[in-house]
Amino acid sequence: MGDVVDFAFVQAPEHRPKSSVIVAEGIPLVDLSPINYQIEDSIPVSCIQGLVKEIGSACKEWGFFQVINHKVPLDKRQRIEEAARKFFALDLEEKLKVRRDAVNVLGYFEAEHTKNVRDWKEIYDFNVQEPTFIPPLLQHDDDQSVQFQWDNRWPHNPPDFKEACKEYAQEVEKLAYKLMELVALSLGLEANRFRSYFTHNTSNIRLNHYPPCPYPLLALGLGHHKDTGVLTVLAQDEVGGLEVRRKSDGEWIRVKPIFNSFIINVGDMIQIWSNDAYESVEHRVVVNSEKDRFSIPFFLKPALYTDVMPFEELLGDENPPKYRSLNWGKFRTARMRSNFAKSNVENLQIYHFKFPSDSIEVHNLKSVAKTSAT
Repeated sequence: MGDVVDFAFVQAPEHRPKSSVIVAEGIPLVDLSPINYQIEDSIPVSCIQGLVKEIGSACKEWGFFQVINHKVPLDKRQRIEEAARKFFALDLEEKLKVRRDAVNVLGYFEAEHTKNVRDWKEIYDFNVQEPTFIPPLLQHDDDQSVQFQWDNRWPHNPPDFKEACKEYAQEVEKLAYKLMELVALSLGLEANRFRSYFTHNTSNIRLNHYPPCPYPLLALGLGHHKDTGVLTVLAQDEVGGLEVRRKSDGEWIRVKPIFNSFIINVGDMIQIWSNDAYESVEHRVVVNSEKDRFSIPFFLKPALYTDVMPFEELLGDENPPKYRSLNWGKFRTARMRSNFAKSNVENLQIYHFKFPSDSIEVHNLKSVAKTSAT
């Protein structure tokens, strides 16, 4: 990416990394042994209850946690990490053969923007379920050619790239579904409450490469943002660089890499489904002046036709709905368009779907009046 930082990469002063780093000790570390390494019938209920409580507490207080003993085979993780390194080491001309565009959002990309500032990284995206069919409501109504499905753009090199990606995807997807069961239980819902939303999922895996940056205090590998999907399962290398905005005081906290662990965070869709019980939390990636950094996030995402709204089981007079219905496909499409170029406006956020606070207050007053009358 060159030796000089182009102005397009320069963060506003308030978003630039500090020279001093706070390393996170508080981000919860959750051991999944109770559900992974015992015969299922013999798992004590108390173990599951403890695990569910840990997950719930982590989601509420941090929006982030790390898991160990997750049962994703280490050799499959190492294989995709090696494939990613080989792919990003290719000449740019070779990588551009599988470059994504505004019609098919999958493949290689080297010019992504977050919050209207260009990220210091290059990426490769592929969908776990392929092909991904696009329902009519999302087909373009302008002059662009209509795309009925998204297909993964697999490179010819390295030769085992596709196989390594698909094998890893299979394993990490299983972990994501297990975690969603624990999240559901922590909210007091049935374990399989979320499962139907992923029959035709749009889940994807991203390979990230953050090259060394000569001005690490001006640019970011990935600008401050919240994840739009449901749940993220991140594998990061030993270089580190992920920072999470701590809810208690707004400080940026560096997440220390732990060998063979995954970093988990809840996304915007869980925030809506849980009616703000669990919040999607801001995070970013700082760059290193000397070392390349690689990471592999898996983004669990629902079907494009999914309408997301707070779960009825969690609502009541004391907890009225805070969001109107959001169509995932339309929301995702709007967000993807903002990744291609700098825009004059902030991209679509879930708070745009929030009911005004005064309407919630009116709802509460009516509930109080109703209770008093009875």
